Amino acid sequence: MGDKRSKILKTEPTKSELEILQILWENGPSTVRVVNDKLNEQREVNYTTTLKLMQIMTEKNLVLRDESSMKHIYRPAEEETKTKSHLLDRFVNTLYNGSASKLVMQLLGSKKTSKEELEELKKILKDLDNK
Repeated sequence: MGDKRSKILKTEPTKSELEILQILWENGPSTVRVVNDKLNEQREVNYTTTLKLMQIMTEKNLVLRDESSMKHIYRPAEEETKTKSHLLDRFVNTLYNGSASKLVMQLLGSKKTSKEELEELKKILKDLDNK
């Protein structure tokens, strides 16, 4: 039988799994208790639900578990930017035929954009144009 770690599954996180990943990205490696406490700041979640979900995430290779101490410490298997970039690419490809500009136009057209946000977008576009 091969090593479990050699069978990396390329699965996309669910909404609940993304919530947990976001907590781990923001707070660093954490116990289930810490993650559950952070989730409960947003909505009520049972500890056992969080534990089970994090165990599933470990099996899916979304998080890595350090079992070297009594309290298991979990950390994301991938960097935040890599995960979010992959999910955004898939979203843009699926809903906007790969056109990031169509996505941006829809975003800007569907909500009020502040002057500060517009200035920041102009700066980003200018920087991209100068590359």
